[in-house]
Amino acid sequence: MEKTEIEERIITLQQEHRDLDGAIAALVEKGVHDQLQLQRMKKRKLSLRDLIGRLETLLVPDIIA
Repeated sequence: MEKTEIEERIITLQQEHRDLDGAIAALVEKGVHDQLQLQRMKKRKLSLRDLIGRLETLLVPDIIA
């Protein structure tokens, strides 16, 4: 992947992460406690965070110490 592709992918994933965060907060605030749905959303949110982190490391050049 090229640097611009990685950066675009990161932006897309960050937006999805923010959207999930808002959706989770809305469900909790409304008192709708479908635990399975909340658990799946939180798991997806964590996997997005991990993927974003992995992609960000691709943007950092290797520095030989």
